[in-house]
Amino acid sequence: MSGDIHENLSAVGDLEHPRRFASGYHAPVLCHAVIKGLITTKDGVYVDGTLGGGGHSAALLEALDKNGRVVGIDRDQEAIEAAQSRLSADVDAGRFLAIRGNFEEMEHLLNETGTTQVDGIMLDLGVSSHQLDRAERGFSHRLEGPLDMRMNTEDREDAAVLLNSWSESEITRVLRQFGEQPGARRIARKIISCRPLESTNDLVDAVRQSVPGHKAGKALARIFQAVRIAVNWELDSLERVLKGSESLLRAGARIAVISYHSLEDRRVKRFFRSGNFEGVVQRDIYGEKLSPWRELTRRPM
Repeated sequence: MSGDIHENLSAVGDLEHPRRFASGYHAPVLCHAVIKGLITTKDGVYVDGTLGGGGHSAALLEALDKNGRVVGIDRDQEAIEAAQSRLSADVDAGRFLAIRGNFEEMEHLLNETGTTQVDGIMLDLGVSSHQLDRAERGFSHRLEGPLDMRMNTEDREDAAVLLNSWSESEITRVLRQFGEQPGARRIARKIISCRPLESTNDLVDAVRQSVPGHKAGKALARIFQAVRIAVNWELDSLERVLKGSESLLRAGARIAVISYHSLEDRRVKRFFRSGNFEGVVQRDIYGEKLSPWRELTRRPM
């Protein structure tokens, strides 16, 4: 964000190996780097926009002093319950609050708690290991289960509903745009011919019938990613939370985003460098870049 950004952080404690904050639900990645780069004031308010099992929130709470607070947001009720149980002492002390919702609504969700400005926001995009490991959630092509893929299980349309109703052109667009999958139209045609699809194995079988064996593994990973992104409107949500973060962050506050594939990464890089998702850098009459953001690292970590 614009304004004075503190380059030298106070010691945030010995975080040791990041696995220390892992749980049976999820193992947070880049934990030390996130904490070191995000915290500018130890008595501030920080938002973990992708709460998961609460690993990053636990690390943040340990690094903050007794007046520091963390608000965790997740649309998965299982994540909310896991984090509340893990951080029950901090819940009781008023240092941690878990809110169920989509992080694209972060401003609204925080305003409902009386919070209008925060000192840092972190987003760890994608799915948690818990979601991938639960066959009944349908996120993994390696496990047989219902063709679901909803991060919020109360949403109306799961992957089966969409794959059984989309046209060939719609499936092709999703596989190309969100999976960057070669031969998307051929695969889409096969998916339609295999309807109705009810389980993850049904989708796996359709893909294997249309992709050579040595390429099937990568294709399945891309296709499951593509369908998951479409089911959960992930890229739209990412753009909305990034745009909304400007009004939430105090001058000098920070935001950290952990991304896992080029579709997310491209949007985050462009937004931080130019203030828009097209990557078009605008300048004033003096040639100074017009963007509310200042990158702390020249390249992603």
